[in-house]
Amino acid sequence: MANLKLIDIKKSYGKTEVIHGLELEVLDGEFCVLVGPSGCGKSTLLRMIAGLEAITEGSIFINDERVNDVSAAKRGLAMVFQSYALYPHMTVRQNLAFGLENLKLDKEDIDQRITKAATQLRMEEYLKRRPGQLSGGQRQRVAIGRAIVREPSIYLFDEPLSNLDAELRVATRVELKALHARLGNTMVYVTHDQVEAMTMADKIVVMHDGIIEQTGTPLDLYNKPANLFVAGFIGSPKMNFLNCSSLPEKIKKLAPKGAITFGIRPEHLTITEENSLPLKVVNVEQLGSDSYLYGDTIGDQEISIKLNNQTDIKSNQSVNVGFNSSNTHWFDSNGISL
Repeated sequence: MANLKLIDIKKSYGKTEVIHGLELEVLDGEFCVLVGPSGCGKSTLLRMIAGLEAITEGSIFINDERVNDVSAAKRGLAMVFQSYALYPHMTVRQNLAFGLENLKLDKEDIDQRITKAATQLRMEEYLKRRPGQLSGGQRQRVAIGRAIVREPSIYLFDEPLSNLDAELRVATRVELKALHARLGNTMVYVTHDQVEAMTMADKIVVMHDGIIEQTGTPLDLYNKPANLFVAGFIGSPKMNFLNCSSLPEKIKKLAPKGAITFGIRPEHLTITEENSLPLKVVNVEQLGSDSYLYGDTIGDQEISIKLNNQTDIKSNQSVNVGFNSSNTHWFDSNGISL
């Protein structure tokens, strides 16, 4: 168990700075998810925490100890990668034992750690198999088990579910969240998938172009996004944005001073005349329990709406959509939430 603190972390490759003075604190036992689009710097940041990548400026503290000059092997961390990185010629048990044998642990201790990890991950029945005999989900479980047997102070995950199919991703993220509840260790998890972030995290860190846009609980970020980027990144489908100048007068009156952009989430729009906007439906998606409408509104601006039911509305149909004023979001000329 450990806390993690990053102070003014910068990373440059030559003259190109890719991480711009990040500040972050992860509390003991927290499940912290770094989320953002590809290229935002989240995996680079994770590798710097792990000691696999040198930092250019700043300080990393683990349990209040500065570890900038401490090697990766001595930081007390364990990392699970996107690729399983298992030894194909070894059994699952041998894969789990390999790192511990290199640490010169005695056989009894190794056996106890493997048995404990196998029980926690429910993989006792395939300890004698080789990776080639396992499914993708089982291989990822072994990769996680290899981290568990090291009994690290902090677990680091670099997009561990991205190679799994959609159904298995959902099942495995549930398992990971349950594992965190059982272990209670600090975990730092990198993903580009905001659904993973929302469903797993105690704390979400939204990154963009090498900076942190916002840090908070999943509901903090959903309900009170700090800016346009976070508002558009958190939520699926993404928030609708319209120019305030294009809004009907009735809606303009709701806007705070300085508002340039109006935001409303698809799930907060309904078919109604109140606070209404016209929608010319272009496409309809029926998912059984939910329906999604996509189309054009004032000034040919695109919007989407999520209905929590089935609908008879068809493409090319015109409807009016409305909203509760408590669900509106407003942003100034700099994209900052008002």
